[in-house]
Amino acid sequence: MQTTPFEQEVAQLIVEALNLEVKAEEIAAEAPLFGEGLGLDSIDVLEISLVVGKRYGVQLRADDQDNTKTFASLRALAAYIQQHRTSA
Repeated sequence: MQTTPFEQEVAQLIVEALNLEVKAEEIAAEAPLFGEGLGLDSIDVLEISLVVGKRYGVQLRADDQDNTKTFASLRALAAYIQQHRTSA
């Protein structure tokens, strides 16, 4: 399945926030963000949470029990942001 424009925007935000050496378009929408997929860790989650909060007004808390689902993939994160965003 193709990456949506918003998923692409979120992927670019992740790449910029974490100074990743991959291009945003190389991040598969369904690939895991942690471990086998993009290989992110808990520090990366904090950084992503900060930039998502600034850009979209979405509060992502480190102790949220849904974080496993929220950060499961680019698609899951983008969907969560779209559901909870307060700014365009």
